[in-house]
Amino acid sequence: MWDIISQIAIVFFGASAIVLVAKKNKWGFVFGMLAQPFWYITAYINEQWGVFLVSFIYTISWGLGIYEWFFKDEKINK
Repeated sequence: MWDIISQIAIVFFGASAIVLVAKKNKWGFVFGMLAQPFWYITAYINEQWGVFLVSFIYTISWGLGIYEWFFKDEKINK
């Protein structure tokens, strides 16, 4: 059951993330991060250890995007 839920969530959050990021919408990074737990779940259930490990890289990447778009202060050089 968790595998099916994870697959649905990956499609919804993952596809939404890519479309939003492509449109330069900062919420795409949030959707990408929301997909990550489901990547871990499905990779673990199906014993896909490469996918499990690369999910850490994706998590860091989505986190960096969230930081850049939501929390990083703009510094103006004069």
